[in-house]
Amino acid sequence: MSAPAHTPSRTAGPAPRRRRRRGLPSPGRVAGFLFLLVAAVAVLGPVMWTLSTSLRSPSEAFDLPPKFFPTEPDTTAYAEVARQIDLVRLVLNSALVTALIAAGQMLTAAMAGYVFARMRFRGSGLMFGVVLATMMVPVQVTIVPVFMLVRGMGLADTLLALIIPAIPTAFGTFLMRQYFMGLPNDFAEAAALDGASPWRTFFSIYAPLSLPGMAIVGILAFNYHWNEFFRPLILTISEQNFTLPLGLVSLQGNLGTGSISVVLAGVVISMIPALIVFVFGQRYLREGLTAGSSK
Repeated sequence: MSAPAHTPSRTAGPAPRRRRRRGLPSPGRVAGFLFLLVAAVAVLGPVMWTLSTSLRSPSEAFDLPPKFFPTEPDTTAYAEVARQIDLVRLVLNSALVTALIAAGQMLTAAMAGYVFARMRFRGSGLMFGVVLATMMVPVQVTIVPVFMLVRGMGLADTLLALIIPAIPTAFGTFLMRQYFMGLPNDFAEAAALDGASPWRTFFSIYAPLSLPGMAIVGILAFNYHWNEFFRPLILTISEQNFTLPLGLVSLQGNLGTGSISVVLAGVVISMIPALIVFVFGQRYLREGLTAGSSK
């Protein structure tokens, strides 16, 4: 009697995954979309409310319950802003102060970051630690010594009193140091073999490579100092040296009884330059944020 033929057994493999139906996103994707939607509403909601209220008439701005969209859009609040304050002078003052601070921070942060990243000297680590420690000191603590120094230099109640003390930046130095540490050192070695000085190496090789990082420093500096209120309030006295945030306060009136539509119209006007800077600088901002993620 012949033995039964042996049939090879199939090796057990992993169970095939069920294919999801096309057009139905996964639960994780739906949860991520809902989270981003809530975050977008939380960020853009106040901005849209500000824009909507600035287009209302003064009587409609205090309607209860409030309406998100104005019944009859009205742009007279923007004309009232230009009538109540010297808008052109305020914008020019803010633009001059902010642009010079941003340019100064980009240059000084790049130079200081390059030194701390590429040059080794005695006490460099301690000095860099001191620079980082200044980030923990609030501006309210240093405003009195800064005011005394500015007054001693004869710059009290001038735009230079706002520009010069704000140019050194600890955060920008830290950011540019990390950026330079991510760049290859081969360029510096090749430049040294060709006889280039450290200044020539920095300005000819590493400064052009660090433009995305410098753009981040400039954009952050512009957004911060464009909306700055505390330092201009302390360091300037005459209205001809006021920046835009100080001028917008006068729209409320002496007792805070100004029209909310006029006040928010001024706020909308103040947001436009920062939005323009972000739109034109977002490419450099994106490159700077993603630098170092891939070689």
